[in-house]
Amino acid sequence: MSKKNLLEVKDLHISVEDKEILHGVDLTVGEDETHVLMGPNGTGKSTLGYAITGNPEYTVTSGKIIFDGEDITELPVNVRANKGIFLSFQNPLEVPGVTLSAFIRSALEYKTGERIKLFAYKKRLAETMALLSMDESYAERDLNVGFSGGEKKKAEILQMLMLEPKLAILDETDSGLDVDAVRTVSAGIKLYQERCGGTLLIITHSTRILEALTVDAAHIMEKGVIVRNGGAELVGEVNANGFAAV
Repeated sequence: MSKKNLLEVKDLHISVEDKEILHGVDLTVGEDETHVLMGPNGTGKSTLGYAITGNPEYTVTSGKIIFDGEDITELPVNVRANKGIFLSFQNPLEVPGVTLSAFIRSALEYKTGERIKLFAYKKRLAETMALLSMDESYAERDLNVGFSGGEKKKAEILQMLMLEPKLAILDETDSGLDVDAVRTVSAGIKLYQERCGGTLLIITHSTRILEALTVDAAHIMEKGVIVRNGGAELVGEVNANGFAAV
């Protein structure tokens, strides 16, 4: 049985403060596939991620976003998140007064519509943190407050593993990480693939985070449009020759 398309972006034009950033993007991501969106900085990769999640600062001037067979172009952020769309931010926000544990538990309860038993939740949270080599004490610290860059990225991957979204969009997750942190985050992403069978859209201008992952398709974006689509071999071409040569 062939896989269905989970995400379809059709001729998408996005503007920010009346300046068009995306100029007709087409992208199709199949269920349980891992896609990589590459390109130099400033080409609109992150803009596409924000647009898919419904960030109100990014205005759709034309085109459509179809998720799981439904047109979500006009739906707000919280509704899209509840339908299973997750975004790991390039620069995760600090949220004073809300612990990492409480934030994830609240998100899970919103997703399921049910109260979650605290003991079972904390057990699962501790087990998942251990897989990411995270100190358990971070669970009771305010979300991202005082976290290092690597710990912030691990906290994002922790949220992804706990929430088990249908589509996880990872925006420059390896940015600013040392080699060991990249390995840990990559292991977390691989675990999401194995545990959830979920769909990934990895946005990056580097390829370090992809070394341990199975990639189904790759796309290169330049100046607000996708200029080339290919398979995993496209990642190898970028590694060998850079973006200018492809």
